[in-house]
Amino acid sequence: MNVLILGSGGREHALAWKIAQSSLLHKLFIAPGNAGTMQVGTNLAINPTNFELVKQTVLENSIELVVVGPEDSLVKGIHDFFLNDATLKNVAVIGPQKYAAQLEGSKEFAKEFMVRHSIPTAAYKSFTTKNLEEGYQFLETLNPPYVLKADGLAAGKGVLILNNLEEAKDELTEMLTHQKFGEASSKVVIEEFLDGIELSCFVLTDGKSYVNLPNAKDYKRIGEGNVGLNTGGMGAISPVPFASTAFLKKIEEQVIKPTIEGLQKDDIPYKGFIFFGIIKVGDAPKVIEYNCRMGDPETEVVIPRVKSDFLELLIATGKNELHTKTIEFENKSACTVMLVSGGYPEAYKKEKVIFGLDKIENSIPFHAGTTIKENKIVTNGGRVIAVTSYGNNFKDALKQSYQNIDKISFEDMNFRKDIGFDL
Repeated sequence: MNVLILGSGGREHALAWKIAQSSLLHKLFIAPGNAGTMQVGTNLAINPTNFELVKQTVLENSIELVVVGPEDSLVKGIHDFFLNDATLKNVAVIGPQKYAAQLEGSKEFAKEFMVRHSIPTAAYKSFTTKNLEEGYQFLETLNPPYVLKADGLAAGKGVLILNNLEEAKDELTEMLTHQKFGEASSKVVIEEFLDGIELSCFVLTDGKSYVNLPNAKDYKRIGEGNVGLNTGGMGAISPVPFASTAFLKKIEEQVIKPTIEGLQKDDIPYKGFIFFGIIKVGDAPKVIEYNCRMGDPETEVVIPRVKSDFLELLIATGKNELHTKTIEFENKSACTVMLVSGGYPEAYKKEKVIFGLDKIENSIPFHAGTTIKENKIVTNGGRVIAVTSYGNNFKDALKQSYQNIDKISFEDMNFRKDIGFDL
């Protein structure tokens, strides 16, 4: 089978690395990919949101299965584009249709879905410029900190958590009237703050059946001790030590099953991944958010822990046969540490030569923002390389990653030295 993965980050490299191991694979293509994906497949220089170019690529390369990495293509309706095209409708697309992708594309849509299906989440209200005054009044009814979320996609940066009421009101004004996050904040969801510890859970579903993937915990802030600006993610660990069997059972019964059943009740077809952002409040799980794709950098620890043939699971998803499959995990921990460009998540420079990747032993360097220039691997993004390792526990795995990070260098390289510090 010929497979196309859309995307260019660490998530896509991890998926490509795993799919490339399948005996069911004939040829693997990644669009646009990076310097890492070209080691396991063929990169194609096309934009994943240019659906006509994607179509041309699929037809030219006899592709039978497309795995959609980033949320942008899903929210813009790539799955619907395939279904509505006579030449593409038999190609399996792993990723939900546009309406279902609103679970990630609209915070309000997701919250309404959770309330409708009694899925535990924070109390909330939505506001636009038309009811800005009501937004101020709602903030006054809450205790700090105040949580403001841009309704639409803001590349993981549209959430503000503020301790000061006046500051929260000012930021609400900035988001709504001055479009701080562009079109994404033309509507803002204000939520009660939930105090607890977070983890990420993932399923692969064909809309009726599902398989649980390994759970993970990621670290979003740029600074050690979880301080500073939010990023796309600075590292992750799997499995999560505080997620006991009993707690995971609660997540399954109170969150995952009602979500899959809710999609069926609402007649929303869904083929692909669901990412559940969970917060553990006391002993109770509550949903912070849904994503309609795999997380990054969580994919870089989740996928290496999947023992089963992943392509076989994806094919079964495309054929609505996931109920015939089971999934096996590696009985080891996996941890990843993200190497980022100096200045990230604000302004940073690209095209810095990366040294030492050939010296890595017993770790997997998943490329996130890299490319090839003059036959050298150079930086091409804020997050550059995720160094993933296995271990008997997360501490052993992290130790291995940090040992290999010592061998890697590029100008202004930055990383967190405290991944897993709170466990």
